[in-house]
Amino acid sequence: MGDAFGRALLDHYRGERETPLRQRDGDDVLTHPVGDFYFGAFADEPGSDWVESQVEGPVLDAGAGAGRDALHFQRDRETVAIDVSEHLVTLLDERGVDDARAVDMFALPGAFDADRFGTGLVLGTQVGLAKSRAGLASFLADLRTVVAPGGRVVLDCYDPTYEGASEMLGFRADPTPGLAYRTMHYEYGDVVGRTLLFRLFSPDRLREAAADADWEVTDVQRPHGAYYYRAALARE
Repeated sequence: MGDAFGRALLDHYRGERETPLRQRDGDDVLTHPVGDFYFGAFADEPGSDWVESQVEGPVLDAGAGAGRDALHFQRDRETVAIDVSEHLVTLLDERGVDDARAVDMFALPGAFDADRFGTGLVLGTQVGLAKSRAGLASFLADLRTVVAPGGRVVLDCYDPTYEGASEMLGFRADPTPGLAYRTMHYEYGDVVGRTLLFRLFSPDRLREAAADADWEVTDVQRPHGAYYYRAALARE
């Protein structure tokens, strides 16, 4: 399996992308937006002022993608951008991110010292790759080891209970209230990515997992008025 997503974004930045990036679940296929969706300005993103209001101290940008958020926050504070994709780490470097590292966000304690950051950003719904409620609680516990007391986390989720959620590509219902799955993969030319399994959490289910890891969900925003939402978490 190849890194279709990372290669497509890197080729796009270099002006070398000649084919679309697609998402596929069986026979269902969507063309995935690349341009401004990943390379636009942070300030142009709906809800950006709210995200900025949550950020304190050094920032960990986990799953940094094309670097939009890291480029913004490194202007006035130390920012470390991590991604598991080597293509995306190369892209982050080429775009001018000061500190870009190939790190799996689900392996944080071995990658950083305790209490290293003031804020963890997990923007882009990749937190769903925790795959389960227990996995989400474990990930949040790992964030607690690298985010200092008094720190914050801001993360993106999909709410499977919200109107329209069941229509997203790859949606899989779950009988458990507030939970669902999503499965799909990326294709870029002849490169086929691995199948991705996401766990979808309603805000109530997120609050439960956060409490298990000694975080408190302090605010939930829906910048597009849809099933996509952002949550702010705080720790003592």
